[in-house]
Amino acid sequence: MNALELKVPPVGVGIIVAGLAWGVAGLEVHTLFRSVPVSVALVIAGFGVAMAGVAAFRKAKTTIDPFQPDKTTALVSSGIYRVSRNPMYVGMLLVLLGWAVLQGDVLSYLVTLMFIPYMSRFQIEPEERIMRQMFGEEFEAYAGRVRRWI
Repeated sequence: MNALELKVPPVGVGIIVAGLAWGVAGLEVHTLFRSVPVSVALVIAGFGVAMAGVAAFRKAKTTIDPFQPDKTTALVSSGIYRVSRNPMYVGMLLVLLGWAVLQGDVLSYLVTLMFIPYMSRFQIEPEERIMRQMFGEEFEAYAGRVRRWI
C-alpha cells in the first residue's frame, strides 16, 4: 500500500471522488439532502479555504507541490494554518461535500467521505513524516496545537 503514498495528485483524488459521487447518485438509492444554495455555499467556502492555504504557502515562499513535500522550505503555521494543518485538503473536502449535496443521494455522501481516510493515509501521513524529519520539535509542537483536518 505504500506504493500509493504521494503518487496520486490530491486534485486527481478529488476528481475521482466527484466522479464516483456523481455515478452512484444515478443509482438513486435514497435521497438524503439536496439543496442548490447549500451546495453553492459549500463549494465557495471550500475554494476560499483551499486558496487561503495556497496563499499562506506562497507568502512563506514554500512549495505547494504535493509530490515533493521534502522541498518544503518553511513550516507554515500562521493564518489558516492556525485552524487546520491541511486547509487545502479541507477546502477540497468542502467542495466535494457541496457536490454531494447537489447530488443528494446517500451514496454520494458516503463516497465523498472516503476522501478523508484516503487523503489521511496516502497524502497527509507521508507529508507529516517528512515534516517531522525536517522540522522535528517545531512540527511536533505545531501538530500538538492544531488538528489535522479541523
